[in-house]
Amino acid sequence: MRREIQITSDGSTTIHLPDWDENYHSKHGAIQEAKHVFIKNGLSLFHQHSSLDVLEIGFGTGLNAFVTFLETKKNQQRINYIGIEAYPILTEEVSLMNYVEELNATDDISVFQMMHSCDWEKKNLLSNEFQLTKRKQFFQDIDDASAFDLIYFDAFGYRVQPELWTVEVFAKMYSALRPNGILVTYAARGVVKRNMLEAGFTVEKLEGPPGKREMFRAKKT
Repeated sequence: MRREIQITSDGSTTIHLPDWDENYHSKHGAIQEAKHVFIKNGLSLFHQHSSLDVLEIGFGTGLNAFVTFLETKKNQQRINYIGIEAYPILTEEVSLMNYVEELNATDDISVFQMMHSCDWEKKNLLSNEFQLTKRKQFFQDIDDASAFDLIYFDAFGYRVQPELWTVEVFAKMYSALRPNGILVTYAARGVVKRNMLEAGFTVEKLEGPPGKREMFRAKKT
């Protein structure tokens, strides 16, 4: 499938799939979306935890992992980060992502590069606080049980891949979380909420990132 690099409204890059008219990140601001959905409404709920296990559904460009890494530096929090991605982006595409510059994180450029160059299916210690494991896996094949505190659900949208937003997939997410674990996603469709509820989650609707009115946060009770 064809992929094109685009600049979003906040100046940060994303990858556009013209055949689907779908982006890896919001055209209204890739970094703004990552910070609002996954940090403000997800990671920030766990700032009192000294360590945390995070699962990302859709590792993609590595943006969500990188902003999470930057948070660990500020909070002295140890993160074990698992990124699931069936179709990794290309090395040349990584080189065109401008997140290091846009986040004023030039001191950590080597970490962003290592996120993409490090081995798959292995635990990679990127700093004293941040450990990354990338798994090349279809979301439907995830079978973790009570392993995570927080899930970043960043799959392609329901419009283009409804099979990633089913009751069955959310049941796997529910199983993967520990009690009181949290799942956050940019999505806010009614069918997504219904499928989350059927999988067992308690779901709340929150203010969305720039350009999007609403988003969901789901809790395993």
